[in-house]
Amino acid sequence: MPASPPPAPPRRSWTRRLFRGLVALLLVPVLLFEEWGWEPLAALVARLGRLPVWAALERAIRRLPPWAALLAFGLPVVLLLPVKLLALYLFGRGHVATGCVLLVGAKIAGTAVVARLFQLTQPALMGLPLFARWYPRWKRWKDAVLAWVRASAPWRAQRRGRIAARRRWRGWSRRLRTAMAD
Repeated sequence: MPASPPPAPPRRSWTRRLFRGLVALLLVPVLLFEEWGWEPLAALVARLGRLPVWAALERAIRRLPPWAALLAFGLPVVLLLPVKLLALYLFGRGHVATGCVLLVGAKIAGTAVVARLFQLTQPALMGLPLFARWYPRWKRWKDAVLAWVRASAPWRAQRRGRIAARRRWRGWSRRLRTAMAD
């Protein structure tokens, strides 16, 4: 009797594919903000490491055990909560522009601090079995989503526009410096 073929892999239901697509679509703006801001903001906060007190704080954070590193990583969320509540209060009082500026500032500051904290605590966090199992999966998924976004026509068009604008700016600034030197 011939061997039967292996069973076909189960097909994902259309609802599951739709749900995953919607989640990816909702997360793309967040991923793009984090991608654009993560490295530069972390580098900006890392410059504070030149200060002796800040350098000592960073050394202490690097030495944290895994669970303490996880708590340190979550600290900016707790510290920024009052700022976000203040922004909501401002919205309620009709100060929409001030509330928006406060929220955007809190997001930028929070991203900067979290990015640096992640750089400092990632080795300790990898000591947590759940984190060590899920972080590589998250990283692969995030990289795949970002690769898909970067391959899209709108992304390529905005990149070409940004490069052209940068060239024009350099030309204008060069001409301005030359004119001022004369």
